[in-house]
Amino acid sequence: MSIRVDDELLALVQADAKAQTTTVSGVVQTLLWEALRSRIVPGIVFRRGPSGRRPGVLGGPDVWEIVVALQGTEERGDQAIANVADELGLTQGQVSAALDYYSHWPDEIDAWITDNQRASDEAFLAWQTRQSILA
Repeated sequence: MSIRVDDELLALVQADAKAQTTTVSGVVQTLLWEALRSRIVPGIVFRRGPSGRRPGVLGGPDVWEIVVALQGTEERGDQAIANVADELGLTQGQVSAALDYYSHWPDEIDAWITDNQRASDEAFLAWQTRQSILA
């Protein structure tokens, strides 16, 4: 596939590729994926962070965080959405957007959940080891 873009857009994409130490093609592919996913699930945005780009809800947390909260609630159906929205200080629309995103790309979000749980477990183990020395 080839695509023509104006000089200003090309300069922006090239600068982003350089800043991210990737290729112009890599930047364009990432942006296209994110733009299309945001169209499929309105209310989803993508954020850059230490562990990479990740989906979140506009004005709220990452999708994986909302999914963990939904998985942890005893409520089901619309009541689960209402409870999680209340607990996290979100609208029900934000929670529903996260759930909709998860329904399209569950493997991606499950991987975020697993990675974050592993990091949390490792940090807790390090803290316990430190405490055992100080006790």
